[in-house]
Amino acid sequence: MIQNILENSIKTALWSLKIDESKISKIILEHPEELSHGDYSCNIAMVLAKQVSQNPRELAEKIVAEINERKPKEVLKIEVAGPGFINFYLSGEFFVLQSKEILKEVEKFGLNKELKGEKTVVEYTDPNPFKEFHIGHLMSNAIGEAIARTVEANGAKVKRACYQGDVGLHVAKAIYGITVLQPNINKLFSNKNFTASSLGEAYAYGAGAYENDIEAKKEILKINKNIYDGSDPLANKIYNWGRKISLKYFEEIYKILGTKFDEYFFESKTGPFGKKIVEKNIGKVFQKSEGAVIFKGEDYGLHTRVFINKEGLPTYEAKELGLSKIKYDSTKYDKSIIITGNEVNEYFKVLLKAMSLIFPELASKTSHVSHGMLRLPEGKMSSRTGKVITAVSLLDTIKEKIVEKMSDRGMSKKEKEEVAQKVAVGALKYSILKQVNGKDIIFDFDKSISFEGDSGPYLQYSYARAKSILRKAKEEKIKKIDWKKIPKIKEVSQLEKIIYRFPEVVARAGEEYSPHYIATYLIELSSSFNNFYGKGKIVDKTDIESPYKVALTEAFSIVLKNGLNILGIQAPEKM
Repeated sequence: MIQNILENSIKTALWSLKIDESKISKIILEHPEELSHGDYSCNIAMVLAKQVSQNPRELAEKIVAEINERKPKEVLKIEVAGPGFINFYLSGEFFVLQSKEILKEVEKFGLNKELKGEKTVVEYTDPNPFKEFHIGHLMSNAIGEAIARTVEANGAKVKRACYQGDVGLHVAKAIYGITVLQPNINKLFSNKNFTASSLGEAYAYGAGAYENDIEAKKEILKINKNIYDGSDPLANKIYNWGRKISLKYFEEIYKILGTKFDEYFFESKTGPFGKKIVEKNIGKVFQKSEGAVIFKGEDYGLHTRVFINKEGLPTYEAKELGLSKIKYDSTKYDKSIIITGNEVNEYFKVLLKAMSLIFPELASKTSHVSHGMLRLPEGKMSSRTGKVITAVSLLDTIKEKIVEKMSDRGMSKKEKEEVAQKVAVGALKYSILKQVNGKDIIFDFDKSISFEGDSGPYLQYSYARAKSILRKAKEEKIKKIDWKKIPKIKEVSQLEKIIYRFPEVVARAGEEYSPHYIATYLIELSSSFNNFYGKGKIVDKTDIESPYKVALTEAFSIVLKNGLNILGIQAPEKM
């Protein structure tokens, strides 16, 4: 990357000036907010000025003088600004070569091998059977899939994992609800109208009964224990039947969202194993307390959590502890990234501390990325009360609104439906991914489906516009560019000054597990392309620059598609 060339030039200059830069951790190069202030800016002179007892601006001028002695061919000029910033302006030839490189690399442009050889497992989505796949799961899925793709783009070998609570009190509540709402159990298993949504209704009924009816609560606790030990044939039959319905339903949603998991883990397996781990470490890591087994987090500045409850059943924390080892045995990961809602942040701190005392190597390999809540303007939803906003219902609503906005543009009804589906998923995913991880999101329908501004459809429409231009160029028989005979272009465009940054954005997003860097970059990139498009004709046989403009348009379409792909958003060629 060009940053490496500039960093080496700065280091060489400092060496020539006999200045020791080893005390600073990194030479920082940033893009000025105003493109007129250069393509890169460095504050190294201000950082080192005190160390060498020199005025920062005077030191900056000395550094620039040294760099100019052997100035890289990629650099047009270097200026000192303000109190001592060093601003680098890249040459027109550099930008032309970047466009050429993009057309050469195509789908590989932006990828790197920083994490080559590293095996990473990314765990996300994690819906529970017997409950609805709601909009909270969409948050985890969008972020997890984007992080998985970002880590892959940085060279790692990634396995996608989904961990699901197929045992627990929620399952018992659902089964109780089924037995009450469907009294004729013999007809239940052949009832084709009983769907995943029906399971959600049964769960909501059971949850309400658990809270308000003492006898129902006793029955639900009994069902819960029977499921764990497999002692009730009828409960087990309902359980296996309902679990199958849920898992099939989830797969249909994953297909819509563009996710394909490599590994599935279930609490029915991690629970017993986690319980054994906890019991084995009583007196070492855990201790008994009032019939339960706890981890005393206060000893580590945290809080106490129960790992085995009074009924002798493993809790969320014990199951997670078992999962960490089962997951490692299955995938042999170098890194494990776990995406959850931020409501379990404090639980997870306790879990990681307990894990560090039992499986220190696994704890050191584990990273927890949390996200906020996805809300509609009406407020928070709850599967317990039955007021659930399902993923499917939200996507269908978005899709309907998009169909209303779309013109036919020569598309058949089927094509229009397919495009609308892609745009609906893109609108939702972008609304999630543009935010910094951890923040709550209020989903705004109008902004999210706008074909202008900060939205997924705007990015997709920009891509479709570029592909339309490229089709027109082919029809008009615009000659392919001869890179050896590029006309002298008067001014480097804003598009060229943005497009080459893609690889560094991908690298940063991968390093910080933060897809929002890519989302933000793509908006800036698309805005620069649409400005480029608005300044004059791209396809024009009378314009000697037209072949280069077409090539730049193609380069833009490649980078935008690559970026959208990392975010898990499809790029339709017509809209």
